[in-house]
Amino acid sequence: MDLELLRTLVQDADTKILLLVMDGLGDIESRQFGETALEVAQTPNLDRLATRGICGLHLPVGSGISPGSGAAHLALFGYAPYQYRVGRGVLEALGIAFDLQPGDIALRGNFCAVDDQGALVDGRARRMNTSKNRARCERLREIRLPGVETFVETIKGHRFLLVLRGDDLSPEVGDTDPQRLGEPPLAPKPRTPDAQRTAGLVADFVAQAAQILSDGYPANMVILRGCGRLPHWPDFHETTGLRAAAIASHPMYLGLASLLGMATHRSGGKINRQIRLLEEIWHDYDFFYLHVKRPDIAGEDGDFGRKVGVIESVDRRMPRLTKLAPDVLIVTGDHSTPAAMHSHSWHPVPVVLWSENSRRDAVTHFGETACIQGALGPRLPAEDILPIALANAGRLRKLDA
Repeated sequence: MDLELLRTLVQDADTKILLLVMDGLGDIESRQFGETALEVAQTPNLDRLATRGICGLHLPVGSGISPGSGAAHLALFGYAPYQYRVGRGVLEALGIAFDLQPGDIALRGNFCAVDDQGALVDGRARRMNTSKNRARCERLREIRLPGVETFVETIKGHRFLLVLRGDDLSPEVGDTDPQRLGEPPLAPKPRTPDAQRTAGLVADFVAQAAQILSDGYPANMVILRGCGRLPHWPDFHETTGLRAAAIASHPMYLGLASLLGMATHRSGGKINRQIRLLEEIWHDYDFFYLHVKRPDIAGEDGDFGRKVGVIESVDRRMPRLTKLAPDVLIVTGDHSTPAAMHSHSWHPVPVVLWSENSRRDAVTHFGETACIQGALGPRLPAEDILPIALANAGRLRKLDA
């Protein structure tokens, strides 16, 4: 989608769009059940929505590409993720309201566990709690690096933020996260010649962190990824005409929304609390992004049954969303997180869209296999979802009328 073209087509309308994102919703068939988590789940309300609306599978980034959460969400908001790229560290910084300066370099960190040989055995430190995170971040603040200011802040759970502030820094530094167990953390490599100093500073930080945390198993090491610098992108409201609000429990998603100019509302992780917050602000905005994190967590933990249960929990609360009477209601995931794979994957993601103006198709069950037959198609580019929603909301005029 050409955002500049979209901006010229936007028109005012008294309509509301609700986008419900169940993080990591997509899956692959379970060997035990022969179906995906979404297909095994009892979802009468989502099935009813699928029967009334229009369905398909969306492709978050591109064929065969497993997307990160930031890229996948950018696509859902209409921003081509291969054009608008940003390090995860920037999103986490904005999500916790860190005062990120234009020249700062931000990295997302995980406390993690390594064995006696230095190999990664748990990339999330047994999903340590936030209070333990704060204590370890306090210790990491002892680290001093030559020629730069260093900031270490708790994000949530096992996640923390590292920010470097100084002259001649570059965001072109590779991750230290090997993305698989049994391997040692990677050395931070410069992707361009002018990033060599920054890579050296990051390596120095990791080495000092390893010494400080050596007695702290299962949080005896750190891994870093998503090195980035604050970008300047088209504002979501100016592009779409929508007054937008984001409701999420995890800072990264709020950080991305903030970067695009959305109002952010941090909630707890329980769906009831999130919907209550949505109900409270319903009259204040035109576009609502409601993020549910727990399907992704269950998928990454390899817990198929828990993922089924989370989906069913969301389904039971769908009547509260439909009672708000959005003019356009979209339910989807940002990407697939198959429990069998314990990670994000490249598989297309189910999506259903309902409005009074949408055509119906033959889909009557909201699941991967059924949605392949939907009228939105089996490989809808995720960045096309927002323009389709705007059209259904009566917010796009004709081209070259």
